[in-house]
Amino acid sequence: MSGGPEVDARGLRCPLPVVRLAAVARELPAGTEVSVLATDPAARHDVPAWARMRGHASTGEELVEPTDGERWWRLTVLLGGRPGPGTTNAAGSPG
Repeated sequence: MSGGPEVDARGLRCPLPVVRLAAVARELPAGTEVSVLATDPAARHDVPAWARMRGHASTGEELVEPTDGERWWRLTVLLGGRPGPGTTNAAGSPG
């Protein structure tokens, strides 16, 4: 568990876990780690792909299998974790 904000997207299908993550991420500073809780297996691919395309870092994936319910994944993203395509660093050089 990251200790940062959580986006509870359990029960939601693609693309809603990423849509919810993007909405939360817009309001948070770089360096924040956000967890996405998802039951849709597609989120395991969509969340890291979104992070990569937006210049964030996918930092973890944990399968949670409760004894009394449906399994789900905790996917963590570090906002601003790495430069995305087309960005420049402090010196003005590409990514």
